[in-house]
Amino acid sequence: MVVSYTQEHVYRHPWHRVTAAAWRKFTDADARAAPLSHILEVHTLSRRVDAGEGQLHAVRAISGRAPPLPLVLRGLLTAGAGGAGAGAVVLCVEHTAVDGPERAMRVVSRNANLRGLVHVEESCSYRPHPERPDEWTLFRQDTSIRCAPLAAVATWVAEMVERRCAEKFEQNASKGREVVETICQRLAISDHDHSVGPR
Repeated sequence: MVVSYTQEHVYRHPWHRVTAAAWRKFTDADARAAPLSHILEVHTLSRRVDAGEGQLHAVRAISGRAPPLPLVLRGLLTAGAGGAGAGAVVLCVEHTAVDGPERAMRVVSRNANLRGLVHVEESCSYRPHPERPDEWTLFRQDTSIRCAPLAAVATWVAEMVERRCAEKFEQNASKGREVVETICQRLAISDHDHSVGPR
């Protein structure tokens, strides 16, 4: 079984501000202290800029605390999944492509470990909102979560793991959107201060 869902959100900020905030989401000190405290480290593995085309391609490794599994499952799955119980660390690889002239940013993330238990893929896009392209940004997130087949675990347990992962993932996605919104507000104030200048 695969649990899939799609979420859309409208940021009432221009595309350049939202994408700048999205880049800072995991490294913002305030976000790391509270809403995204499950994020442990972020490392840029590669970055390539094509100035002629106005494109940026980057790959980052992001580590975070895996959501705790229900107590009844921890013993069963820890042995088979390489430590997926309480306190496990999940490593994700994030591929980002930004096309400045097209005002498009796409981020695709996949878990690189714990794949013996679960496969998670998230694809996010940031584009100008079709109705107010210079003022708002449309964010779309497509996520799929698939529990790996575990011979020792019944189908209902695999479905329970998928649902639990999906619930936690949706909660964290909501926190991520809140962080992007907060950073956008700070950037808007900064943009305004710079446009007004000293008096």
